[in-house]
Amino acid sequence: MTKDVIALTPKMPDTWALLAGLYAGGPETAVTAESRGAVLRLCAPDGRPLVSVEAPLLVQVPGEAERLLGRDVPVPFWWTEVRASGAVPEAERLAASVCGRLALLLGGSTWPEPAASTEVVDVRTAVAPDDGQPVVDVLTGTTSVVLADRPVLALTTWLSEVLRGTAESGRALQIVTPPSVRVSAPARATLLQVPGRWVVQDPAQGYYDGLSGTVLRWQDGTFTPALGADGTASVAEAFGHTRPTGERQLVVAFRTTLPAHEDIVLGEALEAAWRALTGSAPAGWGTAEPVNLPWSPRRLTDLARDRAPEPTHLLVTGRPGRPALAWIRVTRTTAGVEQDMTLTLGYGEDEEPPLEAITPLAETLVVEHGLTTMLASVRRASRDLTTPPVLQAPPVPVAFTLGARDVRGIGLTHARRPPVEVRPVALGPAAEPALHYPLGDGSDAAALIGLRRLAAHLRAGVPGTGPGPETED
Repeated sequence: MTKDVIALTPKMPDTWALLAGLYAGGPETAVTAESRGAVLRLCAPDGRPLVSVEAPLLVQVPGEAERLLGRDVPVPFWWTEVRASGAVPEAERLAASVCGRLALLLGGSTWPEPAASTEVVDVRTAVAPDDGQPVVDVLTGTTSVVLADRPVLALTTWLSEVLRGTAESGRALQIVTPPSVRVSAPARATLLQVPGRWVVQDPAQGYYDGLSGTVLRWQDGTFTPALGADGTASVAEAFGHTRPTGERQLVVAFRTTLPAHEDIVLGEALEAAWRALTGSAPAGWGTAEPVNLPWSPRRLTDLARDRAPEPTHLLVTGRPGRPALAWIRVTRTTAGVEQDMTLTLGYGEDEEPPLEAITPLAETLVVEHGLTTMLASVRRASRDLTTPPVLQAPPVPVAFTLGARDVRGIGLTHARRPPVEVRPVALGPAAEPALHYPLGDGSDAAALIGLRRLAAHLRAGVPGTGPGPETED
């Protein structure tokens, strides 16, 4: 299932280098250009696509090749991704030869290294599916199915394009991987939000959902839960093969609201959180993985301004040595410019998450960055921030912070008297304080119940809402 091949080169693949790579298919192949997504496609003699070659990406952020491919590559380098149609045997050899030729001409290497070659692949008899998309392996009326086999399934440009394309066509996206594949934090968050599914091949039970463990079967052109005689779904045995770990992740999810004006600079709240929890600024940012641009709040702001009024989704990564990833969603609302941010940091068995920094961070965000809400949690999970296809422990809340605007709307007296054994800490101006609710040290799952009760209490104080049902964190 080696359908993705990546050239990692110190020099930019210019037009002549790309042409040399594309000639791996010989004179019988045709080359077409796309206005977005995959910039070049190699097609069979009948015009149907065999291989997509994406725009080369200049990666200037250290550690990204190591994080996503397990390969130490000095920066800067060019990342050129080539993807083959899974329905055509010749396509995989063609993709490998394209990358092999780029590496030969420009120096550098390919991933996976054994796949690289410079052979000419005879495509005269190749028959490609008539779906126009080499990045999609099976296309049905309801579903786009993609096969992937790489160390980390990340939110790359091609995955973002597939997500966009399937959404526009009204289909769901299902990504099929071997059980050895792990999912990056941004890709996991995206798959939880879109109509998609991570399908894991299981030698014992066929297929199961990598995030829920539900046993799946192929039926009516899509993977659906395999229901038993009683109509209920079962969980794959492999999903329960977890090992106790002392590794942890600190997850800080927060929202800020800033007045919309010409001098606004986005990303500064995230940088403040990064410095408070790691001691340094982020290393880089971008719109997909690998994260390729050096950290710059000003350039980040310019991109969001250019895309307004549409929302902007961005990824941010840290420096090698301290696993850290964040994603930002920037939106323009009637209240101003909102930034929804989730920062996740990884810690080994002999490392302690800096929980003592959470309260000072909350105060900084309240006083200087327009904090609306913040939830800090700890979970037992991999230090490298990836998710394997096994049962994951839920995050345990450490603290919740409510900004001054919402405290004012709920009522200070009501907000500072929750029905739990928590004494909130007032932050910011005494006349209009924010409230910070310590909930524990992340080791006691009972804090989940405390958070639900706190949320219900605060919601009951909002005029016209009533207590309502309790919700998950």
